[in-house]
Amino acid sequence: MNAMHRTAQSLQDRARIAVVIPCFRVKAHIGEVIAGLGQEVDAIYVIDDACPEQTGAWVRAHLHDARLRVIEHDHNLGVGGAVMTGYRAALAEGFDIVVKIDGDGQMDPADLPRLVRPIVLGQADYCKGNRFFHPEDLSGMPLIRLLGNGALSLLSKLSTGYWQIFDPTNGYTAIHRLVVYRLPLQKISKRYFFETDMLFRLGLMNAKVTDIPMKSRYGNETSQLNALAVIPEFFFKHLRNFTKRVIYQYYLRDMSIASMQLPLGLAAMLSGAGFGLIKWRDAAQLHLESSAGTVMLAALPIIMGFQLLMSFLSFDISQQPQQALWPHLDAHDAQPPNRTA
Repeated sequence: MNAMHRTAQSLQDRARIAVVIPCFRVKAHIGEVIAGLGQEVDAIYVIDDACPEQTGAWVRAHLHDARLRVIEHDHNLGVGGAVMTGYRAALAEGFDIVVKIDGDGQMDPADLPRLVRPIVLGQADYCKGNRFFHPEDLSGMPLIRLLGNGALSLLSKLSTGYWQIFDPTNGYTAIHRLVVYRLPLQKISKRYFFETDMLFRLGLMNAKVTDIPMKSRYGNETSQLNALAVIPEFFFKHLRNFTKRVIYQYYLRDMSIASMQLPLGLAAMLSGAGFGLIKWRDAAQLHLESSAGTVMLAALPIIMGFQLLMSFLSFDISQQPQQALWPHLDAHDAQPPNRTA
């Protein structure tokens, strides 16, 4: 018995695992993805999100795997909406861990045992892939996607509070059912912001999230997400989530020194910058040089404000969840989500 087989058997003994595959224009790759899923997987939910290629019908006609369940949407709900459909179906059947994998073949099904292992062992609530962990693996990633994902990762750290997490748009994820039960599924973004919005909601729960290093495979598939193109849209959504997170974590749920550092830091920087701009304008109009005292009066609040903001960020980084929630949740109180998508 090889190591991979022993791992798969161990996982199968410990937890029942379901895989959700949202499908939109992936008919050319879906067969290979399903064939790569090992015996540790108990059910495979193929969610045809009103796919123009009728991927769901193709799977029914050509693939004969007892684990397959095909669900077809009447209209397109987006990747998040498709995953929520899969989550609800998997929970209704009582599976312990739900894995989401894309149907375009970029994610290696052989990585699934490593992805779910921290959850099985009670060390995490949610695991996600990270394609950036090993620098040598980045050679196969298109440069524009590399730059776009780097920018999105920085915004994600701010809005979700998961500073140790990178590659937020990576859709290779696993989650424990007791955590899904407590997520407000109806509020999570249904489109491409889904993965990041999940992290935001998990952060409000103090769920333990773990990055799992893995490689991506780039072939002739067409990505539905242009990372650089969505940065403006994502920026405002990140700003919204950051504001909500700060208000909830630092003013409604708890108060700390960071609750004072953030507003004082922002006020100091803005006042110093405003004073400096006004004095610079006045000096320019009179063709005079600003005095050293005027420069210092503008610079000191900016410096102090910057230090306060850095202290806030340092405190925020230190607040990473260290313990998984699901082993301490009461399974008897959990009810399958019946909220509409």
